[in-house]
Amino acid sequence: QLQFVESGGGLVLPGESLRLSCVASGFTLDYSAVAWFRQAPGKEREGVACISKNGGSANYADFAKGRFTIARDNAKNTVYLQMNSLKPDDTAVYYCGADSLCGVWKNKIKYNYWGQGTQVTVSS
Repeated sequence: QLQFVESGGGLVLPGESLRLSCVASGFTLDYSAVAWFRQAPGKEREGVACISKNGGSANYADFAKGRFTIARDNAKNTVYLQMNSLKPDDTAVYYCGADSLCGVWKNKIKYNYWGQGTQVTVSS
């Protein structure tokens, strides 16, 4: 089965950090841009960040700039999302998806291989 397996979520206090991982299962990431999305209860799935095939460029949502960093290790078939200075508004299930390039990267319809996601809860 071709899909991502997301992990690394958890319950943290405001201001703390988490590092999410997204491993490709059944396919190689070498030819794909990869994006992280998130979905909070009752809200649409929204783009967080996208990284190009070779990791040379990345795009971020405004809320992620300066706090989140997307990175990839193609040898491990894995994409990461380092999240610092977390806020309660960051509470959501985080997913990753793949496409040939970032392009209009916030368009969730163009992505494939969604996984089950990983829950991030930021609460005091």
